[in-house]
Amino acid sequence: KALKGNRVLVIHKKIHLRQQMELRVIPFYITYVFEFLIRFIRYKDWNMAYRNSSFEREAYKNEKDLEYLKSRPFFHRVNRIRK
Repeated sequence: KALKGNRVLVIHKKIHLRQQMELRVIPFYITYVFEFLIRFIRYKDWNMAYRNSSFEREAYKNEKDLEYLKSRPFFHRVNRIRK
């Protein structure tokens, strides 16, 4: 069970790494913090702001899917914003 939990954590972090590759590291963190602050103002709750960030929603939603990163289009987040 501990190994499965670690696998989930590894996939979660790999999703964040892909997001960072797409946006580049500094712009990723600037966007991440800005979005978090907007959500924190909206929800007035640290955990809700964190969990509702688009970066975290994608990571949590797909962290158990071992094949997710193989099928995820590059710039997935940008493509979702345009639709």
